[in-house]
Amino acid sequence: MAEAAAPLFDTFARAPLRFERGEGVWLFTESGERYLDFAAGVAVNSLGHAHPHLVEAIKTQAEKVWHVSNLYEVPGQEKLAKRLTEATFADKVFFTNSGAEALECAIKTARRYHYSKGHPEKFRIVTFEGAFHGRTLATIAAGGQQKYLEGFGPKVEGFDQVPFGDVDALKAAITPETAALLIEPIQGEGGIRAPSKEFLQLLRSLCDEHGMLLIFDEVQTGVGRTGKLFAYEQTGVAPDIMAVAKGIGGGFPLGACLATADAASGMTAGVHGTTYGGNPLAMAVGNAVLEVVLADGFLEKVRDVALVFRQGLASLKDRYPDVIEEIRGEGLLLGIKARVPSGELLQAMRAEHLLGVPAGDNVIRLLPPLVTTAEEAREGLARVEAAAASLTAKQAKIA
Repeated sequence: MAEAAAPLFDTFARAPLRFERGEGVWLFTESGERYLDFAAGVAVNSLGHAHPHLVEAIKTQAEKVWHVSNLYEVPGQEKLAKRLTEATFADKVFFTNSGAEALECAIKTARRYHYSKGHPEKFRIVTFEGAFHGRTLATIAAGGQQKYLEGFGPKVEGFDQVPFGDVDALKAAITPETAALLIEPIQGEGGIRAPSKEFLQLLRSLCDEHGMLLIFDEVQTGVGRTGKLFAYEQTGVAPDIMAVAKGIGGGFPLGACLATADAASGMTAGVHGTTYGGNPLAMAVGNAVLEVVLADGFLEKVRDVALVFRQGLASLKDRYPDVIEEIRGEGLLLGIKARVPSGELLQAMRAEHLLGVPAGDNVIRLLPPLVTTAEEAREGLARVEAAAASLTAKQAKIA
């Protein structure tokens, strides 16, 4: 008798691990094995697993009301939006369920801005090679990577991609139809690649010169991941529109599109919407996350632990040059560019019960929860070292 087909779509190459519970920076499998989680759900579990403040917030809200829709006022939205606007460049916030939806909102906000100003011809957006902006039809077009575009029909019109960091190509791509420039302050999926501050400052000046909007995709870099609340704070450049998600929900599906009042001026009643976005459960969790992250001293501790981690990784690079080529990133958004195939390094780390995340450019991302202590960072470093040592020994045996 033929074996029944698996009921799930075959879209994920999943590791053979099944976790049943988590605590802080640790995950526990069904069989009781303990893993140090420096994947953090791909930078989502900003406060680790089962953080007591988040657990209490969602339990309390769950006993009140889960969902009412945006037909009515949601007090938690007003509270979270006020926190976000007071802490950032933005004046307006639209809540979503995911990063891709936050990017969709950002794209629509930019296009609608120019339409409302009497320039409907300005709808094109310039993006950069190596970018990842989501998996919807519009956001895969924005990201421009062929492996994500293939097989889904004609590419959504309106996106012009240029090589990462190429000033001449960028200037050549700007036309009277260009509405905005869209960039990640640090590319996550692209391999923890950061444009220079000077390049980001150039984007700002070009937007000002040509009447375009600057959009930052901070889905992965935001909410303390780089040691600041948002990565743009480290660049001296403020965007007009910013998409955030991942860490802002601490594990609960939540995203947001932030904008200045001027940039959001075209987003009037009825032009955009969401059924689930900004529901009371999500708002309770988002507010709880910011209560922790914005508390006095929290981000300073993140920067202190990040320094321990970065220095330790630099030392490992010196000691294992045949395995580690380069250390990249800011704060607790770190990447190991490997000399061996990155999949081999990931497997070696997993054998040491340490979880990381693959990325482009042969890079493994390390994305520890923001609550990671210096001691836990050193434990992670010891496991990376054990993985590197095992690969070095394997190479020596083959030689």
